[in-house]
Amino acid sequence: MNTPEIAIIAPSTLTCLGLEGLLGEIIPQAVIRSFRSFGELTDDTPDMYAHYFVAAQIYCEHTAFFWPRRQKTIVLAGRDDAPQLSGISTLNINQDEQSLVRSILQLHRHGHQHGHDLHAPSTTTRQDSGPALTPREAEVLRLIARGLLNKEIADRLGIGLTTVISHRKNIVEKLNIRSVSGLTIYAVMHGYIEVDEI
Repeated sequence: MNTPEIAIIAPSTLTCLGLEGLLGEIIPQAVIRSFRSFGELTDDTPDMYAHYFVAAQIYCEHTAFFWPRRQKTIVLAGRDDAPQLSGISTLNINQDEQSLVRSILQLHRHGHQHGHDLHAPSTTTRQDSGPALTPREAEVLRLIARGLLNKEIADRLGIGLTTVISHRKNIVEKLNIRSVSGLTIYAVMHGYIEVDEI
């Protein structure tokens, strides 16, 4: 199995670092490279990438390169009302973290349906490679991934707030994942929840 390589082409350091982190959690076996300009990409080996996450301005300036690779190209848009590009996937990078994770996971799933599998774990069955969560911890994880707060989880499950906090602490320790976005990614990638449920 070849290691998939992903290119991020964006002048913003924060955009590059943020996407590297999220993509690294979603597709841990991928090699992710960031380029601050189109010139840096072309100085590399530009045709070797499974996907290109490219800033909208760079895409527009170099459409001749990206259009033939449109099924592998995701344009980084700055807002919800940005114009949609026909035949090109877009990603609003100015969303809150939970929404951004959901959007990336949906793009990832959409790519699998069209034969662009990046060899990520199946999202339909739980992976045996992860630590075993108790049934109650799995319920708590699903509700965390849906964006519920500890108090809301306690109310939904009919348990005490301290019990939720205890389950959450156990989940964090077992998975060694501290952020809500990381727990959400884990839950989706290991089949605890579907992308459409978050």
